[in-house]
Amino acid sequence: MTVLYSVLPFLGMLVALIVAHELGHYFTAKIFGVKVLEAGLGYPPRIWGFEWRGTIYSINWLPLGGFVRLLGEEDPSDPESLAAQPAWKRLIVLAAGSGMNLVLPVLLFALAFMIPRDVPLGPAVIQVVEPGSPAAQAGLQPGDQIKELEGREVKNTADAGRIIRLNMGKTIDFKVVRSATGGGEQVLDLPVKARWDPPSNQGPTGIRIANLAATIPQCTTFTNPPPECKPAERQSYNPLKALGKGWTSTWDSLTLARNQIIAVFHGGPGPDVAGPVGIAQATGEVVKESGWQTLLDFAALLSINLAIINVLPLPMLDGGRMAFVILEVIRGGRRIAPEKEAIVHLIGLALIITMAVIVTYFDILRIIGGGSLFE
Repeated sequence: MTVLYSVLPFLGMLVALIVAHELGHYFTAKIFGVKVLEAGLGYPPRIWGFEWRGTIYSINWLPLGGFVRLLGEEDPSDPESLAAQPAWKRLIVLAAGSGMNLVLPVLLFALAFMIPRDVPLGPAVIQVVEPGSPAAQAGLQPGDQIKELEGREVKNTADAGRIIRLNMGKTIDFKVVRSATGGGEQVLDLPVKARWDPPSNQGPTGIRIANLAATIPQCTTFTNPPPECKPAERQSYNPLKALGKGWTSTWDSLTLARNQIIAVFHGGPGPDVAGPVGIAQATGEVVKESGWQTLLDFAALLSINLAIINVLPLPMLDGGRMAFVILEVIRGGRRIAPEKEAIVHLIGLALIITMAVIVTYFDILRIIGGGSLFE
């Protein structure tokens, strides 16, 4: 069962993300006339392959993704080599892999939105307002129902939490409904600051929220529960609307990733780090607990993370190679000697392998201890 829930889904997801990444390099190289020596599924040794129009297309034994091998990535002597191309073309070819890893999530999110799923119903109700927090200073009270945040409709607690995290460091416009004294309701617009580094267990604004059903006593009994006690409803979208929501989800995910990085510099907690073992464990948990549909969301988030990591200016990654091209432009077209660049990438590879071993070690310790990446 471990193979069914963890290993196979993880391998399938990994192959899809890496193949999409390599296709970005492949297509832009072809467009710009760079000779593609080989495009392979999996990693060598080779099982089978054929040559077509100067490119070897191969299937290989290690099913951990794929690769594209270009002519002359560092040697400009051949006019069809990558190194012989103008700097702007090389930058596009190098960045295209991450670009594809940003296009793929739009499609994965869209596909997930097309599949019927149970969506928790709201509205989100404030249960606790921490004394002295931005929410308390703004006048929010327990029992307030959150209708909108920054003009975006809040349908449940997940919406509320996500919109707050999207606006870290900003003053968020809370539109809430409050029961008025003597009956009736009043609608209030209250500005609340979302803190980068809040006290432990307070959250950015200092509130704790729950869906409305969790705050109604009748909802926890079987005696005439009111209509608002319905915990969830099944939702799905047509392809066009799903594509729009896929784009929004991708953009929101990029914003959340940016905010998490910024929060670190404000003293907040750093992002969780996992290696292949940890990601495989998390994949199994997603499949077992939430089903294959949620796996699409998980794969989309991993693809976004892969895109971000690959454009970082780290040796051996696409971003590191892009940094050398940008440095060449700054130096007026004078390139760093290929031998020196190769040494930098070699050192980078050693550091990446070392980091992978360390992260994997802690992943294994966490699994042995019964821990989870989502804790």
